[in-house]
Amino acid sequence: MKITRKGQPIEKVPARQVGQVVLHSYSQISTQALHFCTEQDIGVHFVSGGGRYLGSFDARQGSIQRRIRQYAALSNPETCLELARKLVNCRGQGQRKLLMRRQRGRAEVPDALTAAIEQMKAVLKQVPKAASLASLLGLEGNLAALYFGALPHLISASVDPALQFTDRNRRPPKDRFNALLGFGYALLLKDVMNAILVVGLEPALGFYHQPRTQAPPLALDLIEIFRVPLVDLPVLASINRKQWDVSEDFEVRGAQVWLSESGRRKFVSLYERRKEDTWKHPVTGYSLTYRRLLELEVRLLEKEWMGEGGLFAQLIVR
Repeated sequence: MKITRKGQPIEKVPARQVGQVVLHSYSQISTQALHFCTEQDIGVHFVSGGGRYLGSFDARQGSIQRRIRQYAALSNPETCLELARKLVNCRGQGQRKLLMRRQRGRAEVPDALTAAIEQMKAVLKQVPKAASLASLLGLEGNLAALYFGALPHLISASVDPALQFTDRNRRPPKDRFNALLGFGYALLLKDVMNAILVVGLEPALGFYHQPRTQAPPLALDLIEIFRVPLVDLPVLASINRKQWDVSEDFEVRGAQVWLSESGRRKFVSLYERRKEDTWKHPVTGYSLTYRRLLELEVRLLEKEWMGEGGLFAQLIVR
């Protein structure tokens, strides 16, 4: 594959080293390259300059029998509710564990942080008892409010005020912290989408989220498992390590804040390095990179309706 950048020599990359192609902003791809990607089973994904997932070009459709089994399973409200409970518990537990990291080895912990951790514990106890998706959405909303409300306590006081976090906002992001989260979630969404297509499931049929905009429901479901370990945690770590230049890495347009070209390059590098970190599954005992776990989690979801359940949505940071 050939990659051209303005003012730089043509770069050639062997196809066997390419798992997917991601086009940001106004990047272009030729018809011949699309044909080649189709032949080589390479997914092509589009992300806007503002960090929003736009869609995917992928000819991998999977077997019809596999999708029929998915349709049958996810047409059952009880199956959907049980899977959604596992999903909300996984994300909520991960968020709470991340907040708890702030308590380790510290003599003084903010009261607000301690209170949020305890309140999240109480809400999480209600998740297995949720009788409907609507009530589960309410519990998820409570967990998110507690989590993002406590998140500022995880940022060092020495960090530039321009990178501090006050509240979650998006479409468009209004500060640098949210610009980082938004761009990270877009990269994660395309990776989850790629994993779904590789396995051969139907992205348009999920069990928790409802269809909206360009993002397929199943991808929106599965992204919840990876938000904390692949985006929230590395964003917090990079900010506390003062890896961001508030002027060079961001573009401020009125009330909107986006990552600049240098900021996007820096984030992609940070994100790709994070995907090479490993996580040990608490049940199987196997350690895999997050890059491989993305596809594994889709396969573990499929096992839930194949009579081999029990391993899905166990990914929680420690």
